[in-house]
Amino acid sequence: MVTSAGAPTVGAALRILSFMAAQQGPVAAATLARSLGLPRSSVYRLLAELAEQGFVLRFPEAHRYGLGIAAFELSSGYVRQEPVTRLGRPVLAALVDRVGESAHLAVLVGGEVVYLVEERAPRRPALVTDVGVRLPSQLTASGRALLAALPREQVRALFPDAASLVARGVEVSPRQLRAVLVETRARGYAVEDGEVTPGFASVAVAVTDRAGWPVTSLAVTFEAAAVDARRREELAAAVRRHSGELRRRLFGG
Repeated sequence: MVTSAGAPTVGAALRILSFMAAQQGPVAAATLARSLGLPRSSVYRLLAELAEQGFVLRFPEAHRYGLGIAAFELSSGYVRQEPVTRLGRPVLAALVDRVGESAHLAVLVGGEVVYLVEERAPRRPALVTDVGVRLPSQLTASGRALLAALPREQVRALFPDAASLVARGVEVSPRQLRAVLVETRARGYAVEDGEVTPGFASVAVAVTDRAGWPVTSLAVTFEAAAVDARRREELAAAVRRHSGELRRRLFGG
């Protein structure tokens, strides 16, 4: 995308930065031009300007480009403004109003989930998923939803062996975790039943960014004995709808 005068546009620069942010490492200018359908000369001009402003770093030995410190500062500002919490809280409240069960938002930090927001439904008991609580991701619906959205290589890096999966007295093998995540992807939502708190179950859905990377998860927790299979499907459908709404609020589209 170029202007009528042939100069690269802001839109093209943003497309380059977005593409680079979705990659696992630095990329070649030729890859950018080919993947984005931009003239190579325009890509080089844009990369030079972005590098001058600190948004891009050039790795001369590898003939590749990566994100620079200015891009990091933008992401840090994004984190400081807490958009997931600010935009997620009203979505979570609407979900609780709709289903009458308690719900929460969580993020993945290493091999654990950290709970950002909890919205308790009226006349529902307190849960262990209070704000700031950390739990092993492989045991929770929120964590399973987030792990299922990660590349398999990333999951293996987080949990390289059986020892890395032992938590809260529960032993899970890498093979068992892989099977759980395959089921989660096929089902479209994650489940957990009594593994965090006896007598309680949860369903959860990950919210992904434009590159497909999991940003947060929405989950509903309920008394297992009081909710039959049909109702669980209804709860999962509601969580999916509201996770879609949060994704639209965060990333548009």
